[in-house]
Amino acid sequence: MPPPATAAAAFVGPTISSYASDHAFLEVLDRCPDHATARRAHARMLRLGLLCHPHHAGRLIAACCVQPSWRDPSYALRVFDHLAVPPDLFTWNVLIRAHASSGDPHLALFLFSRLLSETPHRPDKFTFPFALKAAAAPAVGASGAREGRALHGMVVKSPFRSDVFVLNSLLNFYGAVGCLDDARQLFDKSPKRDVVSWNTMITAAARAGRCDEALAMFREMEMEGRAGVAPNEVTVLAALSACGQKRELELGRWIHSFVGAAEQSLILSNAFLDMYVKCGSLDDAEQLFDRMVQKDAVSMTTMLVGLAKAGNFEAAGQLFDEIPHRDVACWNALISAYEQGGRPKESMELFRRALAASVAPDQVTLVAALSACAQMGALDMGRWIHGYMNKNHHHLEQNSHLTTSLIDMYSKCGDLERALEVFASAGEKNVFVWSAMIAGLGMYGRGKAAVELFLEMQQSRVSPNAVAFINVLSACSHAGLVEEGERLLREMLPAYGVEPQMEHYAAMVDILARAGRFEAAVDLVRGLPVPPGAPVWGALLGACATHGKTALGEEACGRLLELEPRNDGAYVLLSNLYAKSGRWEAVGRVRKLMKERGLAKEPGRSSMEVGGVVHKFLAGDTSHPRRREIYAKLEEIMAMLRASGHSPDTAGLVLQQIEEEEAKERALSLHSEKLAMAFGLISTSPPSPIRIMKNLRVCEDCHSAAKLISMAYRREIVLRDRHRFHHFRDGCCSCGDFW
Repeated sequence: MPPPATAAAAFVGPTISSYASDHAFLEVLDRCPDHATARRAHARMLRLGLLCHPHHAGRLIAACCVQPSWRDPSYALRVFDHLAVPPDLFTWNVLIRAHASSGDPHLALFLFSRLLSETPHRPDKFTFPFALKAAAAPAVGASGAREGRALHGMVVKSPFRSDVFVLNSLLNFYGAVGCLDDARQLFDKSPKRDVVSWNTMITAAARAGRCDEALAMFREMEMEGRAGVAPNEVTVLAALSACGQKRELELGRWIHSFVGAAEQSLILSNAFLDMYVKCGSLDDAEQLFDRMVQKDAVSMTTMLVGLAKAGNFEAAGQLFDEIPHRDVACWNALISAYEQGGRPKESMELFRRALAASVAPDQVTLVAALSACAQMGALDMGRWIHGYMNKNHHHLEQNSHLTTSLIDMYSKCGDLERALEVFASAGEKNVFVWSAMIAGLGMYGRGKAAVELFLEMQQSRVSPNAVAFINVLSACSHAGLVEEGERLLREMLPAYGVEPQMEHYAAMVDILARAGRFEAAVDLVRGLPVPPGAPVWGALLGACATHGKTALGEEACGRLLELEPRNDGAYVLLSNLYAKSGRWEAVGRVRKLMKERGLAKEPGRSSMEVGGVVHKFLAGDTSHPRRREIYAKLEEIMAMLRASGHSPDTAGLVLQQIEEEEAKERALSLHSEKLAMAFGLISTSPPSPIRIMKNLRVCEDCHSAAKLISMAYRREIVLRDRHRFHHFRDGCCSCGDFW
């Protein structure tokens, strides 16, 4: 058989021909197109005895490790373990490097250990960086920090203690495992620092959230760069990340001028655009966006986020429609922006559009969609999303973010039992998962269960954070658990290391005042270590409105309006407080003041989901397609209430004085939650509960009416108001009439 025309021809067909030289063979090996060809080459080398030479064996193993299209470190390791001759250091390094970047970096560290114990070779300036990369891999976990420190000790005793490549690998390791102080100490002591050294430190500081330190190092590097190492694009990207996190707009602008528009790559332009958006400077972002000659999906998505954050949803929608190839990140940007901007309906509509466009939602999409469901009370859609997650679990990892969102959605949509099921079945439970479940229990008035879960969280070795304390204190407030709340607030700092913030003090004021202990509440407010903020005065005002404490309520309202002059809720609470005591002249003054300042009472709205459609109601609403049936059922309900002896609570529950008692009763009967209850009775059947979402606090008359309706019609009614849930069943409410 004649020899092939070229060495590459030997790899075509089922067999491998002989070669004129080992060199030609090894050249072909370096160009192996696929795994099958490498296996045939391996067989050929065995027959020719080439694997008895360490260099040739190393080339085969390297081919299995570095070919981008078919690299197979596990196959390389099997070849390695069956070599007839001891491998050289090059082969060890290749194998350690391949496994450091694989899904099992532990193997790289194991191979490094074998190198030390089984061979006469000593690690060189390539071995140490590969092993350090493995130690820094997230998959190695906490043991990686110990392994890396041991490697550092070996480097200090080696000839490579001053090698900048090895030192940079150590800096990267310490930054990756979160030991930034150790990295800085090493950096300061390094005899030589190149641009990679600076970039590694600045990037690590920015990623760790230590943005002041990152920016200080950038300035230091820029000053030293005049006589030494100058910042490059990587440096600027890290500095811009820190500027965005810290909202350092002026420094970001200075960096922009420092770089110069002519030198900007697309990646750098996108980074500047992102920085301007995060700093809230839409003008700078728009000017840069308009100047950019080249734009990609990242540029347009970043600009879209900026427009949406600024509330310019119309422009954001137009830009979204102009993007030619919308990936999931682009859809996520607008879906999340609508949800975070308090426009859950638009968020859900866009989510449905994404599904119709065959866009596979990722975790970001689903978290935003679940949050929108929670805002709207769209339980059916939330259940559908949960089902989608279960069906697609193979590519949608059920992480703590999704678990938290599911618990929050089910809790806020009125299905606490399902929220508890999700919590019980969760594999990973971090502090946010626990906090969400504690909040859910608190919203339903199950304060004791919330406190017990809070204690169980600690027994599970999960430390509470500030959010967990807010949630458990709120749960105490909804259930009137004064002593438990006082104990928790008292123990926050000494027992848990969490400094009480304004929201925690506000929750404690709410606990005391709701329970009628106004003297203790006022003492707490007067003795705060910081000036009382709006949440504190708001909590006190709300309790005063409930208990009819006019003088204290006036003071709380005055203090609140000093801090938030346009807080319409404060005026409404004060007006209700005056109305409750029959001071209609004062009510009129408040209403006049609101009008002069361009403020209006937020209208009461209730919504109910039926068949995946959310139906909304305003007080006295006549716009619903089934309005005749709704009002007929409402008349039936009112007749039932009168027959049962229900006396409408007309005293002081409207912002203006209504002279005729019959007119007052009529006004109460047309409250949005009563319309929603009537709609629920005609549109759903037992035993499904009637689930209603109310944007304001439910009034006392509607609360009393709901108890009687649940008993007369034998229907469960789950009503969510602004602060909590009321579960009506057989004439009783889960809140125990304490809300």
